[in-house]
Amino acid sequence: MRWTHKLPLRLRSLFWKQRADAELAEELEFHVYEQAATYVAEGMGPDEARYSALRALGGVTQIKEECRDMRQVNFLDNFMQDLRFGFRMLVRNPGFSAMAVLCLTLGIGANAAVFSWIEGLLLRPFPAVARQDRLVVVAGTNRVAGDKGASATDYTGVSWPDFKDFRQNATLFDSFIADKIMGTTISIGDRAERMAGSIVSANYFDALGVHLLLGRGFEPADETGRNAHPVTVISYWMWKERYHSDPAIVGKTQMLNGGQHTIIGVAPEGFYGTFVGWPIQFWVPVSMQEVFEPGGYKLEDRNARWIEGFARLKDGVTIEQAQEELSTIAKHLEAQYPVTNRGHDIKILPLWKAPFNGAVEMLPILEITLAVVFFVLLIACSNVSNLLMVRSFARQHEMTVRIAIGARKGRLVEQLLTEGLILSLLAVVGGLAVAYWCRNLLVVLVPASSGAANLKGEIDWRVLAFSAGVCLVSTLMFALVPAIQAGKVDLASSLKTESASVFGARAKSHIRSALVVIQVSLSFVLLVSAVLLIESMQQIRKSDPGFLTESLLTTSLDLVAAGYDTTRAKDFQTRLMDRVSTLPGVESAALARVRPFSYQVYSSDLITVDGYQPGRDEQPQEEYNEVSPGYFRTMGIPLLSGRDFTEADNETSDPVAIVNERMVAKYWRGEDPVGKRLQLKDKWLRVIGVAKLAKYGSFSEPPKPFFYVPLRQHFSIRTTVAIRTTKDPAAMAADLTRVIHELDPNLAAAEVITMRQHINRTALSRQQIGVALLSIFGGLALLLAAVGLYGVISYSVSQSTREFGLRMALGARRSHVLRLVLSHGLWLTAIGVVLGAAGAFALTRLFATMLYHVSPRDPFAFGSAFVVMTAASVAAGFFPAWWATQTNPVRVLRD
Repeated sequence: MRWTHKLPLRLRSLFWKQRADAELAEELEFHVYEQAATYVAEGMGPDEARYSALRALGGVTQIKEECRDMRQVNFLDNFMQDLRFGFRMLVRNPGFSAMAVLCLTLGIGANAAVFSWIEGLLLRPFPAVARQDRLVVVAGTNRVAGDKGASATDYTGVSWPDFKDFRQNATLFDSFIADKIMGTTISIGDRAERMAGSIVSANYFDALGVHLLLGRGFEPADETGRNAHPVTVISYWMWKERYHSDPAIVGKTQMLNGGQHTIIGVAPEGFYGTFVGWPIQFWVPVSMQEVFEPGGYKLEDRNARWIEGFARLKDGVTIEQAQEELSTIAKHLEAQYPVTNRGHDIKILPLWKAPFNGAVEMLPILEITLAVVFFVLLIACSNVSNLLMVRSFARQHEMTVRIAIGARKGRLVEQLLTEGLILSLLAVVGGLAVAYWCRNLLVVLVPASSGAANLKGEIDWRVLAFSAGVCLVSTLMFALVPAIQAGKVDLASSLKTESASVFGARAKSHIRSALVVIQVSLSFVLLVSAVLLIESMQQIRKSDPGFLTESLLTTSLDLVAAGYDTTRAKDFQTRLMDRVSTLPGVESAALARVRPFSYQVYSSDLITVDGYQPGRDEQPQEEYNEVSPGYFRTMGIPLLSGRDFTEADNETSDPVAIVNERMVAKYWRGEDPVGKRLQLKDKWLRVIGVAKLAKYGSFSEPPKPFFYVPLRQHFSIRTTVAIRTTKDPAAMAADLTRVIHELDPNLAAAEVITMRQHINRTALSRQQIGVALLSIFGGLALLLAAVGLYGVISYSVSQSTREFGLRMALGARRSHVLRLVLSHGLWLTAIGVVLGAAGAFALTRLFATMLYHVSPRDPFAFGSAFVVMTAASVAAGFFPAWWATQTNPVRVLRD
């Protein structure tokens, strides 16, 4: 048949179905009439001739169905019929329907929730920012550091002079955006609240496509001059909560870091800045860098790499093309400024690889979590597939009758797939509700005061599309096998028998048993992973950071925000240490610009070491901390040689430094460096001591060179306080607050906590999120696996009642029946555990970077998972086994 004839026929069948069916019936009736007329001419009677004609045609109804199928548009009508029938079948079995939808809701909801986190934290992390798909991260790199292996710690910021050169010379970008997170402290009662802010380029809001609610953004002139433009744009939250939605806020002033800043604009609701993890509350132009960024004036220093920048690509430009252009510009800058730019390059990264914010911490967690929830979905689909297979056995007579009266097996498969699709659609609705409810779950899981307070999931059309895709995939995963099995009906044998023993006819249960084994094996992998992370977290809690955390309190003071200048700050710090040292229970106290394991960045600069010859392209650059006398005693860091800092090491004395063991090994080849010199910022420092190696930023960091300088010789107004005490922490915190108020009634310290609490909040935050997520989803997987095992054993028991009755009539004891049923579940569990152990051996290595002093093949983790899995198996099989022992053999045999 030509397509010119097929197309009108298909259109009539699709849009004028009744008319097409009437034409088909008329045509078939014509064939019957013509054939009957032939038979009448041969001598048959009219009735006999019509019957013979119908018989020769082969069945009018079947031929109509074949003709409709040949038109290839009958699928819509079939689908609507299947939908109506499927809904009726689900309503007739509410228990089965509720269990299946619940399992799928948990599986699909978990996937949708995790994808909403990935969408909201990695792929499109900045609400209210336009066209985030064209936004990239601009980070500096050090080729020497890169030789040590690529990691987030190899990335650096970009200096402002270099940033301006990139902005001026690059042609494949619409804009470059400078950004640097910082903060200020605002006193609230007797405590201080830290608020995050950003130092940004003048085009920040315009380049991001963010339209301010009130006022204006920054102008190009706001980038020029040294501290010349004390203006700020505040967040919607700050405007609403602190200024009570004042419509006349523009033009008023706010004290920030000791200076009055004029409010020129209010950001729109829902815009939290461009830092994943911290909601930004205010923005200032780059001309105010010196006020908010420690380390002095940096806008003319090419060696000060502090900018965490972004860029927007032009349409049609790829990351590879943009990278090539910026690398070319970086090479020109290296040749033009070899002293500061030697060995430094530029790197363009997608937003989800941003090394400067919470994305770098959340990426490995969300990668693992996505794999985990996929396992949960597989378990849920296996569970529902088992339920559908059990249900298909109950509907075997229905399928047999439908085939006997002419239904195609393909139509049965379509019907069962449609029923599965209905279950998936209902589960998607519930899953999206679960995802919406869980979109802020990460905020709840983050340790208190760890700083990551803005970790919200984003549910948009992409999450909806992802959920729809999961719906289709899950339908195929759980409904296809039961549908195919239901289509394999042996018509003759099915009509002879209605039931059979499940335990006796093991061939029929192989697929259901295999699905249970899959659930058990996947659950075992998740349990092993959760135990590994729990062990890792315990190892971190017990690990030695290189200093004594017991009886050590810490807090911070932001004298800059309180308006202190250098002279006044020095006087306050001296009086504070004198007063604190005399408090009852205080053994020692000290100040430091940065406390270990904090989100603050240590000072870092190029150094020159007497007698050390750098390699080609090497620019020695190390981190250091500014500390007061008594710091090593207070922190419990042993000095291996030399002496500690004293009050005499001040701004009028010769510059000195204390280096750590790793620095001695690298620059002095293990020789005692006491008395030798190193150069920092055009000053030669004499080494007076060697401190024991410690952990400075995280437990996972490799041993690295580090040194200390006296606070008075490298003064910082913003400091942290460390107090070693024998007194109760709460009482000591009250004493410290009282002393600070006596010295300055308008000054408030941040929260006073123990050093162990501080480490747990910072160093353990990623571990705690990972443990919490794996525990939640691992527990969910275990529950689903136990429910699946329970369902299979329960159905097996219900279908084997006659077998159990016969066994007991022949003398089998109840204990024997109990063991028989339990052994069935334990045997499936044993196979699943073996397969799961093999999978765990291979998969747990993928998150070895998140483990601390724990092997991915730790025997305790595998043993614990085995015990939990066995206990779940026994619990799932006990009640069905007990019901089997209650079988009455007399009643069974009589029935």
